[in-house]
Order: sequence, then C-alpha cells, then structure tokens
Amino acid sequence: MFTDELLDGVNFTSTWKKERYLDDQQTQTVELQVCDQSAQSYKYRDEGVQTDEEPKRKLRLAEDSSGRLLEFLRRTEPYVSKQLINNLRSRAFDDFDVGWDEDKSGVSCIHTLTNPGLNGKFQVTDLSWNSTGSVVAASFGQVEHEDWCTHHTAMCTWNLDRSSIKEDKPDTTIELDSCLMCLAFHPKNPAIIAGGNFNGEVLLWDLSREDDMLIATSGLGEDAHQEPVSKVCWITDTKGKKIYLVSASADGKIIQWKIDRKAQKLLPKDGFMLMTQSLPRRMKVKGVRGDKEVGVTCISYHSEDKDMFLVGSEAGVIFKCSMNSQGPPAGSHVTSSIPLKSPVTFTYNPHHGPVYAVECSPFQRNAFVSAGMDQCIRLYSILQAQPVLTIEPGEGYIHSATWSPVKATVMAATTQTGNLLIYDLKQGKTVPVHKMTASPNKQPVYSCSFNPQQTQLLATGDAAGFIQIFKLSSNLRTSTGKEAEFIGSLVNVSSE
Repeated sequence: MFTDELLDGVNFTSTWKKERYLDDQQTQTVELQVCDQSAQSYKYRDEGVQTDEEPKRKLRLAEDSSGRLLEFLRRTEPYVSKQLINNLRSRAFDDFDVGWDEDKSGVSCIHTLTNPGLNGKFQVTDLSWNSTGSVVAASFGQVEHEDWCTHHTAMCTWNLDRSSIKEDKPDTTIELDSCLMCLAFHPKNPAIIAGGNFNGEVLLWDLSREDDMLIATSGLGEDAHQEPVSKVCWITDTKGKKIYLVSASADGKIIQWKIDRKAQKLLPKDGFMLMTQSLPRRMKVKGVRGDKEVGVTCISYHSEDKDMFLVGSEAGVIFKCSMNSQGPPAGSHVTSSIPLKSPVTFTYNPHHGPVYAVECSPFQRNAFVSAGMDQCIRLYSILQAQPVLTIEPGEGYIHSATWSPVKATVMAATTQTGNLLIYDLKQGKTVPVHKMTASPNKQPVYSCSFNPQQTQLLATGDAAGFIQIFKLSSNLRTSTGKEAEFIGSLVNVSSE
C-alpha cells in the first residue's frame, strides 16, 4: 500500500541578502611647497678705554714740634670721654626709630578673606598662624546653640605668601559635621593643626596629606569632653623635648593628650578638673556640691615656668594652676580612665561675667592680661589678686585680648562693636593708639591673633565669617629693649 520514493531537492534564492561590491578610490592633494629663508643678525663690537693709573702717594703727617697738639688732646680728652659715657647711659633716644621705607604710624587692612560656601551663616570662632607664619587658619561655627550641634561647618586655610591668593577661595577646606570652636597649629610642624568642636571632640589634621587629612581624634565618650571644647594649645614638657596637645572645655576638664597614629586616636595622658570648691568664698552657693565642675573658657601657659598655667572660667574667676598640683580629686559623678584633680593654687579678683581671654606676657614673667563680658581689659600681676590696671574701652564685650610677640608693651583686643583696639601701654595706658574697623558689617569680632614670624601681620575674625589681615606699622613691632622693664615696673610698683 505504501512505497518509498526519492524526490529531487528544491532550492530557493535569497531575496533579503544582496551581494556586496567593493570599489577602491584615491585622491592626491596638491604638493606642498617649502621655502627656506634666513636673516642675518647685527654684528656687535666691544671697545674699552684704559685710563692712566694714578701714581701712589705716601701719606705724610704734619710734624708738631711745638707740642700744642698734645697739650690740646690732654686737655679735651677727659671732657669728651665723660660725655661719651653719659650718652651710653642716657635714655633720651630709647623710643627714637628712623624709618624711611614706610608709614611709621599707620595700620592698614591688606586682605579680607572669606569662604562664600558657608553663606555667611557661621562666625569665625578662632584663628591660628602656622610655624612659618605664611598660613592662617580659621575655624567656623556658631557661638550660641540650643541643642546638640548638627551644623555643617569647615576649617579653612589661606597661604598669604602666594602671589595668586584668592581671598574668597581658601587653599584648604576641611568640612565638618559640627561647629569647630577652636584650633591651634603645631609650634614646629607647619602642616599639623588641632581643633575642638562643639560636641566635645578633639581632632588632629595633617594638611600635607592629599586625601584623608584627619590623623587622630579623641572621639566621643567618657574620656572625651562632654561639653564644647573652648581651647586647644600645644605645650612642651619641662625638659623642652616633647610636645603635647592640651584641650579645655566647658565641662571643667583640662586634658593633656598623647597621639596614637596607628590607631588614629588621641589618648588622655594627664588631666585636671576645675571645681566650685576653688571659687572665692563669696561666690560659693549654699547647697552646691564642692566637686561640681566649673566651665573653662580660656587657658594660657607661662612662657618660662612650664608647670604654671592660668585658666579663665565661665564664673568670671581667673585661676592660677600648677601641672604638679595635688588638689582634691574630681567627684564620683565624673567618669574617666585617668585621675582628674584640681590644679588650682591661687585665685584672682574675678571679672563680672565670663572670661573670654587670658594670656601670660611673653616678656615679663609676672604679668598677664585678661578680658571678658564685663567690657574690661585687665592687667594683673601673677603675685597679687587685684588687677594693677583696668581698661574700659566702652565698646561692649571684649571677646579677645592678646600680647604682641615682639614688643612687650603692645597688645590688641577685639570688641562687640566690630573694632580692633591696639594699645601701647608705654604711650598711653588706657587709650588705644589705633582703633580700626575689623568687621565689614560692624559685627562682633571674636578672635585676634598676631603673626609670631611675620611680625607685621595681625589677623581678626568676625561674626559674619570675615577674616581681615592687618599690616602693622614699624613702631608697633620695633622693640627698643626697654619695654619689658616698663611692664615689670608697672606690675611691680602697683603691687607693692
């Protein structure tokens, strides 16, 4: 019924694929024409003229056979010698300085620096110059807070030695997630800088790094500060070999840190606690525990005695302290991995309000200056409780006061009204020799810093985020060597 049958194959030609055709073509550009030409330079010829050498002549002194010259010299020599000795002992020209290159009496603003990225929302809370004096750093934050700080602020630096400096563009900007309240460059390494923020953290940066500049931090915990950090500074040990970082805070703690670079941690080495039991008797309040902390607002270490330092407080009291103090320990409510004890050895007559600045004189061991909310600048002797001089500028709060690093009688202060006041105590004890506008918008000026290396420069920072760099005249930075004696006599005579 079924049979096998083999049929021929059937082929279909493709209708979608077309055969490709290749065609080679070429074109020739016009041949380039080249022409060589040369130019001949001018010929120069040097000629010289030789003058006749002048014959050497022997110097002959006139002979005095009469003896009148010898008689004259013997007669006048005692009077001339006496007058020369009197000139050496005279102080008639102590303050005389000859300078033809610049205005001796002027102070001028040469730079106004700012970071537009912060939109003017933050104040310049602190300033610091690096060890070469070429870079100024500014910390930005808000002085007043109602709660935990979550502001996004920054630390900025400008290199003033660069000819291409851009005043509205910092050379370095480190962004932070909390207000930075203070900062301080390392005294020897120009790239190392420390800062303290509102949340109590102490941080350390290396500006020479390209990527992550943060090299160590205290973190947030029991060993860190529990309140805003008010001051950071660098100190050397008694042998002058090792350099340590110190921080102070509104929680009353003063902590000396050591750096663990491998772990990127700041570890507490030593510490102190400022407590109410150190307050003057008239300031103590009934029912308040003696071990309750007193907030630290500022701190200054003595230039000669490495164990002594001064502390300003929120209570208005200035305390003389010692690194070797064996004062009462902190209360049991304070937790810390290192023992905290009171460093206070003496108290000074307090300001009527928080102390904003305290600084030991770099030239006179017994003198220091302070300033505060009570609108006063005070000069103290370390040896007595009462101030030897009180200055009332009438400019509102005095937010900063600092000594010149080169002239012992000169100091600067900044005010709530936006002014920079420069005093030369030898010229006038209570009247500034210069009063400058240090804020473009008349905002309070919170910080002021002399440049210790380039002594003609001084920086200020205001509440609108502007940093102004002033150039000082020669008479404010030229020392005659007698200023330290004047400050010493002022302090010592007043303290008798």
